[in-house]
Amino acid sequence: MTLANDPRSQTSPAQPNLSSLLARYLQGQAEAHASGLAADPVADVVPYEVGPVQPIDAKPAWDEAMAVAKYYGMETRSMQAPPQWPHLVTAHEPEAALPFCLGNFPQLVRNFQKLTQAKDPAELRPTAGRPVPAAALVDWARQASKAKQFPRVLVAMGALRLAKQFDVADEIVQANDTAVPAQYRDAWANEKAALAWQRGQFQEALESWQAMAPSIPVLFNRGMAALFCGCAAEARTAMTAAVVELPESSAWHHLGQLYLTLVGGSE
Repeated sequence: MTLANDPRSQTSPAQPNLSSLLARYLQGQAEAHASGLAADPVADVVPYEVGPVQPIDAKPAWDEAMAVAKYYGMETRSMQAPPQWPHLVTAHEPEAALPFCLGNFPQLVRNFQKLTQAKDPAELRPTAGRPVPAAALVDWARQASKAKQFPRVLVAMGALRLAKQFDVADEIVQANDTAVPAQYRDAWANEKAALAWQRGQFQEALESWQAMAPSIPVLFNRGMAALFCGCAAEARTAMTAAVVELPESSAWHHLGQLYLTLVGGSE
């Protein structure tokens, strides 16, 4: 006989058996491989970052890397991640001054201690660094450029910038600058400014964003660039205008809120 309050007498939800769990896992892995988002095999040497950073999942990173597309009327739901995307995600060092553009994702800003303790925001601006070896990505990007496959060319620019393959990105800019369809010109201008920013041409990038017609991505990038160029008042105005329009479910909304917190500390 068992007592009424004996836990063994209570009905509990049935737990999935091991075979069901394994089937779900394998299905998830198959879907990740099909979309180009499966993690790379563990290499002999694993990059190590000093500080409180966390590994990044390639799938949510890809979702946020495409978040800017809807503000330019770009349809990317059926677009697969470019070659070597998981490697680009896991190999990338933490960022601080991050533009809102294709290929970038807020999870890159993951060393919050360094970000909040910096005395001068300008010290956190990106450095050129070494390009990530990405032969498959470069071939894919050049094929898209040669075929004038928009918006794939824009995505290629973002991925090349993330890989610090700046020379190849410049090559694609030169090959397509006068051939960009009208519907993608605003996005193209944003991507070019982001390329300038990531390779260290900070004032040029800021001036480019200032000259563009206001949009949520442009306002975000004006605010970000102004913050890390020491223009607190301009940073607050532009970033506030962007953040109030970004949905709270977006990681970009929360990154904008973080930047607004830094604006107060930079005055």
